[in-house]
Amino acid sequence: MNKKTNEELQALVSRATAGDKNALETLVAGVQDMVFNLSLRMLGTFADAENATQDILLKMITHLSSFRGDSSFTTWIFRIAANHLKNYKKHMFAHYPLSFEYYGDDIENGSIQDVPDLTQDVEKDILAEELKMSCTNVMLQCLDTESRCIFILGTMFKVDSRIAGDILGITPEAYRQRLSRIRKKMADFLGQYCGEYGSGRCKCADRINYAIQNHRISPLQPDYMTATEIPTDTLIDVKNAMEDIDDLSQYFSFCKSYQSPARIRHLIQNFLDSTQLSIIQNS
Repeated sequence: MNKKTNEELQALVSRATAGDKNALETLVAGVQDMVFNLSLRMLGTFADAENATQDILLKMITHLSSFRGDSSFTTWIFRIAANHLKNYKKHMFAHYPLSFEYYGDDIENGSIQDVPDLTQDVEKDILAEELKMSCTNVMLQCLDTESRCIFILGTMFKVDSRIAGDILGITPEAYRQRLSRIRKKMADFLGQYCGEYGSGRCKCADRINYAIQNHRISPLQPDYMTATEIPTDTLIDVKNAMEDIDDLSQYFSFCKSYQSPARIRHLIQNFLDSTQLSIIQNS
């Protein structure tokens, strides 16, 4: 949110609800990357994250008049987004849920040697990196939605336990305990199976064609490798660092942040250009 103070954000909200389109555009621009990255990690694919981000931003716009400043604006957005995503049923993994047992079995027993070359002359290094980002993101889908949200808030966004507890409706102590257990579970899985982040035998370069065959990645549309990466510390202004609850941070370097796709920005801008701002005042 470009390091704006709560007072500055409250002033923007007041101007936006009074009909100031520029103030509303500033608010949307300040949170759209945050919402997209939370959606991407919660849902597992770029396409599903784009759709959910649009829903959340529209919900923010139409409920803006309900913001009272009892919490920070960022916390308010996190709460809207987290509640929306925990109940989101339109994404791929809602219909095809994963588990660590299933994922581990696929790593151990998938017939990767029987698949022909499907790379379509795309450089294998590019596709291996695409698979690495996709695989570790999809791995999050092995967690239940509440645990996934806790992990993402704590590991990617580095949210303070008091704020995270407020967002999720649990005590800070419960949040810290659950985050520590979830991070250990994720680290154990990576350590056992992943050759990129742990000591497992799974290597992305060896599984490229298998992943293409199973529609995990596409050589014609490498989402992660074409997305613009942004430093995590520019994404939010909740807190500079999370409490030091464990020593597992080195396992989670895959938690990168990306700019929200241009399609989201265009659709939201079209909505702002076409709608009467009275929708905010009357919501």
